[in-house]
Amino acid sequence: VSQSIRDEMSFSLDIFLFSLIAGLLIYWFFFRKKTEPVPEIKTPQIRETSFIEKMKKTNRNIVVFYGSQTGTAEEFANRLAKDAQRYGMKGMAADPEEYDLSELSRLKEIPNSMAVFCMATYGEGDPTDNAQEFYDWMQGTDDDLEGVNFAVFGLGNKTYERFNATGKYTDKRLAELGGKRVFDLGLGDDDINLEEDFISWKEQFWPAVCEFFGVEATGEDSSIRQFELVVHNDINMNQVYTGEMGRLKSFQTQKPPFDSKNPFLATVTGNRKLNKGGNRHLMHIELDITDSKIRYDSGDHVAVYPTNDAAVVNGIGERLGVDLDTVISLKNLDEESNKKHPFPCPTTYRTALTHYLDINNMPRTNVLYELAQYASDPKEQENMRKMASASPEGKALYQSWVLDSERNILAILEDLPSLNPPIDHLCELLPRLQARYYSIASSSKVYPTSIHICAVVIEYTTKTERVFKGVATNWLKNKEVTDNGHKLTVPMYVRRSQFRLPFKPSNPIIMIGPGTGIAPFMGFIRERAWQKEQGKEAGETILYFGCRHKNEDFLYQQELEEFERAGVLTQLNVAFSRDQEHKIYVQHLLKKNKQLWKLIHSNNAHIYVCGDARNMARDVHTAFYEIAEEVGGLTHTQAVDYFKKLMTKGRYSQDVWS
Repeated sequence: VSQSIRDEMSFSLDIFLFSLIAGLLIYWFFFRKKTEPVPEIKTPQIRETSFIEKMKKTNRNIVVFYGSQTGTAEEFANRLAKDAQRYGMKGMAADPEEYDLSELSRLKEIPNSMAVFCMATYGEGDPTDNAQEFYDWMQGTDDDLEGVNFAVFGLGNKTYERFNATGKYTDKRLAELGGKRVFDLGLGDDDINLEEDFISWKEQFWPAVCEFFGVEATGEDSSIRQFELVVHNDINMNQVYTGEMGRLKSFQTQKPPFDSKNPFLATVTGNRKLNKGGNRHLMHIELDITDSKIRYDSGDHVAVYPTNDAAVVNGIGERLGVDLDTVISLKNLDEESNKKHPFPCPTTYRTALTHYLDINNMPRTNVLYELAQYASDPKEQENMRKMASASPEGKALYQSWVLDSERNILAILEDLPSLNPPIDHLCELLPRLQARYYSIASSSKVYPTSIHICAVVIEYTTKTERVFKGVATNWLKNKEVTDNGHKLTVPMYVRRSQFRLPFKPSNPIIMIGPGTGIAPFMGFIRERAWQKEQGKEAGETILYFGCRHKNEDFLYQQELEEFERAGVLTQLNVAFSRDQEHKIYVQHLLKKNKQLWKLIHSNNAHIYVCGDARNMARDVHTAFYEIAEEVGGLTHTQAVDYFKKLMTKGRYSQDVWS
């Protein structure tokens, strides 16, 4: 009996132990999350959207907003913000896209405060991309800006129809809302000398500010450094930027969507010379956008990020005796600034000079002023400071020695032997290298995974006998397609445009595009051919193209003549300007075609002009005025008004440059 009891007890103990272990396992499995320590959750940094709170927190009383497409307005804003310290004030440059501008009425909460606006006009009178939201706010708001002090400097180009439209509207609207204009609107003209216009305005602006606020210049030199140099002697090279615009290693692991801060690396699949003769190089480039999810329409622009000529980069390094492969960071001394570095850091001097800095264009006067302290020859130092002044003599010297002679920073260093700036200060001062925009020469209906570019290579000899080479066009020219398996790439993204085919394919179109101005029309014509293939009724398609010689630079001749034979092109009108004694341009051919008035006035034709803004676009305007006067019986004033209305309706579109 006792043996059986012992066996039963032993069995019961086994069951108990088994149940206990099983219970513990089940408890651990189902309830362990409740007993484990909760991991620390890092609160994501909230972007500061209140510029008022930021100004209060950092004790600033001047904010300089910039609407910038190519970086110039941003550069001017930074210069104004930096100048403020000379007058006992504290300024900050600000991107309106990063802040809530509906707070503008609160600026009066800060004593002796003002807002300055450096506003560029883009395209046909449009605000820049980063100022669009602010522009929309101005149009829709009825906020009371009484007590808000402001001033505006506009950046524009007189070759365009709506010169400085954004700057003018900003100045007018802020005053309408009750703002106090501290100084008159400044209008910079890039067709003549934008830098000189800005300096002249700035030289009068600051005395007006001093008088308004009752302050005096402190005499403090504004050439104080904004960034400090940090040299990285022992760093993991995987943490070093090698040309990326935003995210580190973004070129190795590409992730859509692709834009200005995250460009797509498109493979070059085509690169051919278009002209058969002459001393120029006109080229057709094809970029593969497969798997990028990038979409485009005919008339859009493709932006490409070029790299500087290695010879110029090496020349700067040699002239300054610097190891360009040193890994560095330039760190903002103002810890509260949104702009931590002037370009992606850490990186090398070589990468900065190759990918991030504009070393090919002529330096602006503020660069000369700040570099002057590093010239050991008193005469060279004096001339550099003079060129940066607002005096007539200084302006004339800057115009002749820098602008007319087209001296870039390397040429200046070579021609001023006593000038030896620290390379980190030079890198701090040089503006950013900007993307270059090209009208897309293809149709996404025909080439959904390919974008085409048509461009002319810029290369000529300057007054100082140096060869000037356009950064982007020479870089693109060298992107030759090979069959050795090595693929050359171009960092790019697409920028949307208002340059669009009519919604109804049956509307006639009149296209005027001499030279590389034919680019968007190759896309338009191919799309019209596609529309016909789809069984759609395509309206009259008329092209006016111009070049120097029929046997040299008749771009896309074979394709255009084939489109004409197929009936896609109703008319192919070509002006060969130098094939006869007297020059013939597209506007001369336009004037001869009296039938155009009927297409425009009665048949709802759309007009498109692409190319040179300074001469061609104006002469084409005049030709249309003359047709309206001669055939339509309009007075000159009526003709001008008529075509202005067509522009407003989107029936007269321009994609022009100067």
